[in-house]
Amino acid sequence: MKARIKWVENVCFVGESETGHAIVMDGAVDMGGRNLGMRPMEMLLIGMGGCTSFDVVTILKKARQPISDCVAEIEAVRADEVPKVFTKIHVHFVVTGKGLNPSQVERAVKLSAEKYCSASIMLGKAAEISHDFEIVETA
Repeated sequence: MKARIKWVENVCFVGESETGHAIVMDGAVDMGGRNLGMRPMEMLLIGMGGCTSFDVVTILKKARQPISDCVAEIEAVRADEVPKVFTKIHVHFVVTGKGLNPSQVERAVKLSAEKYCSASIMLGKAAEISHDFEIVETA
């Protein structure tokens, strides 16, 4: 996997993936930025959320669960001192469907956290990561 980060101005950068996608990263105004894009640490957290959500949805689909939506709500705490790494991350999944089996949802979340989500497992080396879920029944 490769990526390229190009400096634009001040503390604004454009990150490009090898698959041809790009995103703007910028700092807060008080850090010399213009607040034009996400902060790199926000992107890291969103990347982890995308990785684990991908797993949960894929596992539930393979289990033939009638999933219609999945939202991962993430809260993180960072260290006060530099380096301001994540120290705690909590992922709350809101999984929607008609007749979802709670044990299958629990299994999907657990498999993602413990076996499949590379981003979660990597961040788990520095941060305490917890997960929970709720099921929303559709009519």
